[in-house]
Amino acid sequence: MDKNTLILAKQIYDIINNKKATSIEVLDVHQLTTLTDIFIIAVATNIRQTQAITDEIEEFLTDYQVPLLQKEGYTTAKWILLDYGNIIVHVLHQEDAAFYGLNRLWKDAKVITF
Repeated sequence: MDKNTLILAKQIYDIINNKKATSIEVLDVHQLTTLTDIFIIAVATNIRQTQAITDEIEEFLTDYQVPLLQKEGYTTAKWILLDYGNIIVHVLHQEDAAFYGLNRLWKDAKVITF
């Protein structure tokens, strides 16, 4: 994993943190999957907050010309996925986060702390 990926992950983390997400986990998954290097899993208390977090991330990364490869789930806003290649961001409503348990599925991943 390169330094720029970690810098970008930190910037995304800061955006999510400023939007008062209930929890944020940054997982290094590059040795566990070929899909991406980092998963960022954020939990929000309501649907408006999931969309607000997502909007802020997209706006910031668009300004820095980081291409969004795929976006899923924005309309229902229960689980929004943003794929930026080396980083995949999951923004989940707290009920869905508890139900799907992404952090449990990726428990073998190294946790990155900022």
